[in-house]
Amino acid sequence: MHRPQWTAILCTAALAASTSIAFGGVQECAPSPSPPATTPAQQAPAAMPGKPGKQKYSHANDFLIRGTVFTDKAFAFPGVQLRIRKAGEKKFRWESYTDSRGEFAVRVPQGSDYEMVVRAKGFAEQTRTIDARTGANDGNIVFRMQPTAGGKG
Repeated sequence: MHRPQWTAILCTAALAASTSIAFGGVQECAPSPSPPATTPAQQAPAAMPGKPGKQKYSHANDFLIRGTVFTDKAFAFPGVQLRIRKAGEKKFRWESYTDSRGEFAVRVPQGSDYEMVVRAKGFAEQTRTIDARTGANDGNIVFRMQPTAGGKG
């Protein structure tokens, strides 16, 4: 439905009726108010009742852990599992896998030390500590996987 066309038709009809019956002259018709851009259901609530002070988490200050995993023969290693946890914790909070070029990137909250464990079948597990307290990222983290004693599985 095109609201401006209907407004013009209704305004013209009202003008014709009013000029011929009541006023005998020209009268301007005020434009109808345009509908709001969003409906109340689409607008974000100002505050949730029962949850005072709860703010939405912003990823603006996150720390980006990125790097590449290579095989022992220096080829890109796709599909390697990456697990990340805060230093001193037992439970891993983030998990990812390398892409087709052996690359990865994981966002974590800034301000803590993290432990990253890299695993692939037939290769020795590697662990690296990452300092995410400053916010300065010192480049790519590179892993070169070494085959286990039993050979590639």
